[in-house]
Amino acid sequence: MVRVLLVEDKKMSRDCIIGYMKDSDRYELAVQTASAGMAELLCMQNQIDLILMDVCTANREDGIEATARIKRHFPEIKVIIVTSMTTMDLIDRARLAGADSFWYKEIEGTELLDVMDRTMDGETIYPDTTPIVHIGNMASTEISDRELDVLRLMAQGYIDREIAQNLYISVSAVRYHITQLLQKTGYENRVKLIADLINQDFIIPGL
Repeated sequence: MVRVLLVEDKKMSRDCIIGYMKDSDRYELAVQTASAGMAELLCMQNQIDLILMDVCTANREDGIEATARIKRHFPEIKVIIVTSMTTMDLIDRARLAGADSFWYKEIEGTELLDVMDRTMDGETIYPDTTPIVHIGNMASTEISDRELDVLRLMAQGYIDREIAQNLYISVSAVRYHITQLLQKTGYENRVKLIADLINQDFIIPGL
């Protein structure tokens, strides 16, 4: 049996994934945690063959950063990033961290089990495209990398001057990007824009 470490902080997702594994004849849950920060320690304490790793876990711990640490010390352990977040750069970050596969959370458990099977058989499975999220009048694919940087800092509560300092750009450039985003989305103000992004799990403050 393939021994699985499940890193997931949402009970509904956790219960669904555990149910999928119980219906299979190949996987067993070795241990679970809500915290990506605990994953490496659990790999030291348990025999783990496969990790199902969420991106945003308890205490806003980053599952992709945890994956990079685990892969440095346990390169033989397979890691599948499992997430509902659709931020555009997650796939690139997961590849750089050494994750073996990447799966967007969906209802059908057979799809996840298929990715698990193929990953354990030596394949690397990544989606071809990022799911499109509609933010007001704008599709998420219309957001530039710089606009995404600005949005992430806005979501953390940074003011324009602090955003400019963090990104090494001018305050006027920050305000230009925000104005462009408001025009593209149709929102009246930045508060509504950020609230929608957070509600759709497109951006997680601090991640």
